[in-house]
Amino acid sequence: MIRVLIVAAGARTRRALESWLPRQAFEAVGSFATLEAAADFAESEIGAVLVEVADGSAREVLESLEETGLTRETRVAVLLEEASPETVSEFLRVGVRAVLPADAQPEQVVGALEAVNRGLLVLNPGDVAAVRPAAIARAAVPEELSEPLTPREKEVLRLMAGGLGNKEIAARLSISEHTAKFHVASILGKLSAATRTEAVSIGMRRGLILL
Repeated sequence: MIRVLIVAAGARTRRALESWLPRQAFEAVGSFATLEAAADFAESEIGAVLVEVADGSAREVLESLEETGLTRETRVAVLLEEASPETVSEFLRVGVRAVLPADAQPEQVVGALEAVNRGLLVLNPGDVAAVRPAAIARAAVPEELSEPLTPREKEVLRLMAGGLGNKEIAARLSISEHTAKFHVASILGKLSAATRTEAVSIGMRRGLILL
């Protein structure tokens, strides 16, 4: 179950956002009028924070995110009224993981929360080409790997993301199964991942895998 904090100025909006979350998959553990209050409540067990950014409040919300450091504590998704490329880029710059338009449908919001909980970056399709690539890179790759993946390891990781096992990877790349196992073990070590699934999730978050 994904634990979510909701931040919106209006009580009616907060109740509406809570009602969008399927109870079998989400738990709304807090509902707040300000980011400051949410930051005091945020903890490592929180899967995501959903923030409504009302018309004219983007700058104030950006400043609050920087001051509270909330994006360093947990993953933040915003519903944005003023979705200009510059504003979207600014939210990515401060570490927001999902930027959706204010008129996003409930199923889109739920999908975005599930994605950011897995460490992915979510943008409205119309914003991807418009925002600055550097802003996306900073949001998607919070820090450099201590030892980068080799080109071959990146190939193996992408095949892992496609659900291929070691034998299938070996056949696809014309290498031995032993070599495929070696590459997989090296990838897990470099990404500090305990499982193949975790390695794929980290690879997506770092932009090593493009879907």
